[in-house]
Amino acid sequence: MLTLSLTKSHGLGNDYLVADPADLPFGITPERVKLLCDRHVGVGSDGLLVLDGYADDGEWYLRIFNPDGSQAEKSGNGIRIFSRWLFDTGRTFGHRVFWVNTPGGGSATVEVHPDRTVTVQMGRPEFREDLVEIEVDGQRVPVTALSLGNPHCVIFRDRLDVPELRRLGPRIERHAAFPRRTNVQFAHSLDNVSLELLIWERGAGETRASGSSACAAVAAAHRAGLVGPDVTARMPGGDLRVRVDADGQIFQHGPVDDVMTVSLAPDLIRRLQALP
Repeated sequence: MLTLSLTKSHGLGNDYLVADPADLPFGITPERVKLLCDRHVGVGSDGLLVLDGYADDGEWYLRIFNPDGSQAEKSGNGIRIFSRWLFDTGRTFGHRVFWVNTPGGGSATVEVHPDRTVTVQMGRPEFREDLVEIEVDGQRVPVTALSLGNPHCVIFRDRLDVPELRRLGPRIERHAAFPRRTNVQFAHSLDNVSLELLIWERGAGETRASGSSACAAVAAAHRAGLVGPDVTARMPGGDLRVRVDADGQIFQHGPVDDVMTVSLAPDLIRRLQALP
């Protein structure tokens, strides 16, 4: 007998599994998350989004897991995917505007649009004034460090280089300046309205797209005068629109595409249940 329990969706190639714990025949633990996200022996994804409750005022609670089993405070793509799932499964009773609460980001206003795009209010960035450069492999690297509920490190380059991302990304993620690790963005301003990005995501590695990383990079570039308030963030997985309003609030707008509903086979369920 197969158990229908998961939905898989992606935002610009950044894919997540979405689950209601009530539908699962096992509890959520780091080891079980790692197996579910494994692309060879599990379902495969960049992370797991878990419904964690609902408040009567229309606020939904979300837990976000990285594929290494660690928890993330916030995810821009994750919030978009989770919001679309809430709406599509009828949990919002047709309401297109509601609130999603994440552990590190508090309550985010979201709007689900008829064209399967979602807008998310991501909050105001908090910049680390104490950190303007770090040493990596014997070289000084200028950085802009900030938080959008989760940590980010933005590095501006005249051109982007994938081998550099793969070489420096994991080192910067675990640099001593970031005790809880960090997401890393290499950014290049194309013009006043567009920013090119490569992303090394904490707990996931090289990522085709990241909503919170795009927002962090745009916030840093806007602060530096490299871009205006309305920007297209161009990532390997596609483009995300990011806007900075007059109060410094960051908004992201982008697509969500469903991939599949997932029926877990008995063999996988038994392996999941056997894990701590």
